[in-house]
Amino acid sequence: MPECQNCGSHVTDAYARVFTPDDVTDPRACPSCETVMRDRNGIREKRTHPSLAKRQTA
Repeated sequence: MPECQNCGSHVTDAYARVFTPDDVTDPRACPSCETVMRDRNGIREKRTHPSLAKRQTA
């Protein structure tokens, strides 16, 4: 079963087939990743709205 290169979570074969290039078996990011996300140009760090960041630290 494919595994996320970033967080190590298992992903389905269908997810890997859709979200990875043909020559890659394991996606670079998945829905379980807490720090990065898929973007149309690859992967990027997740952004947190400043008001949400204050709630998380309180």
